[in-house]
Amino acid sequence: MSAPSPIGWERARVRALVSNLKFRISHFTLRFVLFLPLLLLLSGCVSRQPFVGTRPFDFQHDTFAYPNSLVWDYHFDENGKWVHERHLPKPDYTHHCFVVARSARQFFQHARFDPTQPVADEETYRELIRKVVDIDPARVLSEENRIVIPGYANLNAFSEAQEKLLKAECGGAWQSYFQRGHWRIIFPFSRANQNRVAQQLLNDLKQHRPPVVHVIRFPQLSINHALLVFDAKETGKAIEFSVYDPNKPDAPKALLFDRTSRTFSFAGNDYWPGGRLDVYEIYRSWNY
Repeated sequence: MSAPSPIGWERARVRALVSNLKFRISHFTLRFVLFLPLLLLLSGCVSRQPFVGTRPFDFQHDTFAYPNSLVWDYHFDENGKWVHERHLPKPDYTHHCFVVARSARQFFQHARFDPTQPVADEETYRELIRKVVDIDPARVLSEENRIVIPGYANLNAFSEAQEKLLKAECGGAWQSYFQRGHWRIIFPFSRANQNRVAQQLLNDLKQHRPPVVHVIRFPQLSINHALLVFDAKETGKAIEFSVYDPNKPDAPKALLFDRTSRTFSFAGNDYWPGGRLDVYEIYRSWNY
């Protein structure tokens, strides 16, 4: 038998290197996949110190004057089936519920409105809006370091006058789809977990921290929405959380928590048939 040629040896060496590389990649991938759930679970305990507000969130003043519009109109048909059809005319501002709820929180804790100053030009407001929404919602910003918005008394008045600019600068719809806490929905929501969430929301409100929550029915995805919680009324059997719904900014809505069943529910409307859902807070820490 003749000895292998130099070319043969080289090919054999390359095949061995490739095989070894594939093994290492496969081994690393397996370890990463197995370790990821534990990493995410443990990282949920790591959070920044949440800010303490100086006043409660005011629904009339601290919300946007415009809604996040719906792509579809939903309703029950004559057979009682929940159906949908495309909204006409086609709206120009959709899929921004997370952006709107998050931005309302950011303006509440990062901005200060000064109506005694004259109204500024568009480029000034564009820069100020970007500064506000570029600050992590989980960050603490002292009163003296807040960004001053001249010419308007509050966010509602500002957004009524500068609607187009705020829609353009607060963030794109992709930020609703890629919110940093979406990974949480793949893990089950136990009744004990939901009870802890309800208590956490109450604690936030006592510190004038309006929490933004993700409401979900996974894996059905019959609802996948963001709300801002700003008040609560407690009874022996339930907690009624008042929420700012970016889709329905005309008036506060109610997110209910039943203490006995340890379950959240949300009333039906034209995008949700109503009933039980799961809730967790977002924009609270680096991984949510």
